[in-house]
Amino acid sequence: MIVLLSMLISEVALAAGNPQAGEEKSAACRACHGANGKATAAVYPDLAGQKEGYLLQALLAYKNGGRSGGQAEVMKAFVAGLSDEDMANLAAYYASLKP
Repeated sequence: MIVLLSMLISEVALAAGNPQAGEEKSAACRACHGANGKATAAVYPDLAGQKEGYLLQALLAYKNGGRSGGQAEVMKAFVAGLSDEDMANLAAYYASLKP
């Protein structure tokens, strides 16, 4: 229980990303998720307006192998070179956009 609580606290702390830095990092995301966070095809999710903590959790799960199926292998390749700070910034950026 304590380990789970500390993991959640760590994720919340990481969720305080910088939207401007996230926008600068988002170039590779735009091909599928659109320039404004609205997906270019139905197979890709819209990211605009999603909760920052959820987006960060999803990115971390792709990087750590916690997600599989669907487009997971594609996402794993995209997040492989991202730092935790990069992912927090991307999460903050997409959370700041209007859905």
